[in-house]
Amino acid sequence: MEYRLLGRSGLKISTLTLGTMTFGGGGKFSQVGSTGLDEARRQIDLCLDHGVNLIDTADVYSTGVSEEIIGEALNGKRPKNVLLATKARFPMSDDVNDRGLSRHHLIRACEDSLKRLRTDVIDLYQVHQWDGQTPLEETMAALDTLVNHGKVRYIGCSNYSGWHIMKALGVSVREHRHRFVSQQIHYTLEAREAEYELLPISLDQGLGVLVWSPLAGGLLSGKHRRNSQAEGSRQLAGWTEPPIRDENRLWNIVDVLVAIAEARGVSAARVALAWLIGREAVTSVIIGGRTFEQIEDNLGAAELALSDEERTQLDAVSAPPVLYPYWHQAQTASDRLSPADLSLLGPTLAKQG
Repeated sequence: MEYRLLGRSGLKISTLTLGTMTFGGGGKFSQVGSTGLDEARRQIDLCLDHGVNLIDTADVYSTGVSEEIIGEALNGKRPKNVLLATKARFPMSDDVNDRGLSRHHLIRACEDSLKRLRTDVIDLYQVHQWDGQTPLEETMAALDTLVNHGKVRYIGCSNYSGWHIMKALGVSVREHRHRFVSQQIHYTLEAREAEYELLPISLDQGLGVLVWSPLAGGLLSGKHRRNSQAEGSRQLAGWTEPPIRDENRLWNIVDVLVAIAEARGVSAARVALAWLIGREAVTSVIIGGRTFEQIEDNLGAAELALSDEERTQLDAVSAPPVLYPYWHQAQTASDRLSPADLSLLGPTLAKQG
């Protein structure tokens, strides 16, 4: 297992992270999975044995049950090498103030997560989604308080747009607050929108990147093909993330994944994860699954090194269109582009010669 620094922090995390959205299986999360305590213990032990050192969850997962299962599975005495990450923002009750990123909600949500996780400190506390009604100054001040009081070690964001992130970082600098060290994003071979803004921002601003749903809800696992979907899929259960805008393109990607996987004698899921691990700016890829066997297979991605030719094939079949202003920058600003710019425009410029 490889370990990478999380953004500009001194914290090293494994290139694979255990995701726990399946833990509990309450409410809508039953469509994803319903992992109970005993199976959660097996999955956690398996990942720790393979060198995974970060477990990611969120208070909204089964309305706190995921956090409770993690706390119970670790017996309230987690090993020193185990890092815990959780998130807050979504409604936890019908209370109008039991949601969002206000000081009122964030501080209470953190204290509740600490109790459920049975720990004194959360290593990475992430705001789970944008809140356009709470001033960022209030949100960043609340997060600063949690760090200064020793309840949280590092802070991150999730599902922010580029301007949201830059505004938050600007507030941190201006008001001398702790800044985000990471962002947690959706990024897959099928959905490469993050390459327009989010990955360049990470490279330029020194943010770590954690990737959620790296197999597009199982669509990139190789079990689902152009004319058939396997039983037990999230999509058949009614789960709507991620949206698929071009189904033909999706299956073209899957065709290439499966071809590479069959030639290697591994699963398509493992190839898709290995592609992500090797992408510039990505720190860690969050894996999870309904079964022990799925997670066991995913863990093999940490040791799978794709060849340049294999990466070229995957890049080509999944390449996103170069939108404005990027195509204009490629044509007129190529003499003064930064490494962050080139993370998107490098392949385009290479084609131009």
